[in-house]
Amino acid sequence: MAKKTNILLITSDQQHWNTLGVLNPEIKTPNLDRLAKEGTLYTRAYCPNPTCTPTRASIITGQYPSQHGAYSLGTKLMEDRHTVGEDFMEAGYRTALVGKAHFQPLKSTEEYPSLEAYPILQDLEFWKNYDETFYGFDHVELARNHTDEAHVGQHYALWLEEKGCENWRDYFRTPTGKVEHQKHKWLIPEEFHYNTWIAERSNAMLDEFAAKDEPFFLWASFFDPHPDYLVPEPWDTMYDPEKITVPEIFEGEHDVNPPHFQKTQEEKPDFSYLKEEGGNGCHGCHSHLHDKKELAKDIAIYYGMVSCMDKYIGKIVDRLDELGMKENTLIVFSTDHGHFFGQHGLVRKGPFHYEDMVKIPFIVRQPGTVPAGKQSDAMQSLVDLAPSFLKHCGIEVPNEMTGVDQTPVWKGEEEEARDHVLVENRHQPTTINHKTYIGKRYKITVYYGQDYGEVFDLHEDPCEVKNLWSSPEHQELKKDLLLKFMHAEMGKEPIPMPRISGA
Repeated sequence: MAKKTNILLITSDQQHWNTLGVLNPEIKTPNLDRLAKEGTLYTRAYCPNPTCTPTRASIITGQYPSQHGAYSLGTKLMEDRHTVGEDFMEAGYRTALVGKAHFQPLKSTEEYPSLEAYPILQDLEFWKNYDETFYGFDHVELARNHTDEAHVGQHYALWLEEKGCENWRDYFRTPTGKVEHQKHKWLIPEEFHYNTWIAERSNAMLDEFAAKDEPFFLWASFFDPHPDYLVPEPWDTMYDPEKITVPEIFEGEHDVNPPHFQKTQEEKPDFSYLKEEGGNGCHGCHSHLHDKKELAKDIAIYYGMVSCMDKYIGKIVDRLDELGMKENTLIVFSTDHGHFFGQHGLVRKGPFHYEDMVKIPFIVRQPGTVPAGKQSDAMQSLVDLAPSFLKHCGIEVPNEMTGVDQTPVWKGEEEEARDHVLVENRHQPTTINHKTYIGKRYKITVYYGQDYGEVFDLHEDPCEVKNLWSSPEHQELKKDLLLKFMHAEMGKEPIPMPRISGA
């Protein structure tokens, strides 16, 4: 009897698509490059939302944020939503998540309780005894902090104590700010870094699955290179800021862009017009002015974070291969969304749907099944992961999943499964609520209740400098794109069940 196909999903957090050595000679990622050499690298993969919670919820539901309900940071994926892990469990699979979940907010209320909130976040006795299924994962080992954030706790803190790092709180900030935030060099020893924890515990799960001959769906979810820019030695000095390319804004490129783009280039911008009842601040709506030399130092650390993470991704892939599961395990590597480090004058993230923010690294490997050493421009979306994983393993896909099946593309049997992707971003109820349609050549962004927007020609203007939205000679193009956008929106509506009767 043939063994069932396993799924190993490896993700980073907020990683720019061009931070792979195979694409960018300024950065070293030997293990991810090896995955690309042994599999297929997709150069046009996208997130369904450029923030964490919405996209991560889309990964496990196979639905867009507007469908699964976790539409923004600060919301939660309701526990009654169907997830891909439930389908794998029903098919006899073990399911596990090690690392970052971020399906729930840092605040908990009586109506919307959160297990990723204070104070339960740091109730180590609770997590020591936690053995419940979490969004379809029968085994979870979680943490919530990026670098030295005060949110450290859960299973990562337990592991630190088990490893003898009794003073682990000294390496992290506190909610009261008593521990000073570190800059660039994180004083925590690499042996206690969360990359080490994720790799070690993911490998322990692989060992367990192999010993029991259990098919599995395992998600190894890394935290880096999400800012703050902080990494332990020697990775903090791996890259010379003087030798790094620092992207810059093009003169006048925001002149015809929506006002929140223009305000990012002001020293003290007023974004109060975006505030409304039911909102809770807008990520990225602040001044993005920066010093080029300081940004170069940040990029050097950002690259160091990627390279350090790459080392531990390699340890997971090595263990999988050593256990003899290489041929019957599909590996997908990606991230949840992109990152700005100077492109368009922007830093970190925000409601700006440039390729830097919404396009992501994406590698698929399964020797003998997925073509090796191939680069493909077939469009991918993270919303496609859940239905594709199920199809790839011969498991029926629930009707409510609205992502498309990419398995024929991954296997090299078909050229493409989609001719467009959609990106949603509802950071505020109305004032920052926009969607983007991206086709093979053009992309269009529409804002709820506004007459401004963006149209870019990715062939003639790959850097997205010339917004054609208001260009008189491109109004027919805009009209055509708006129609395609509407068709795409209609096409992604879920059909919970087939029609079984005429009436």
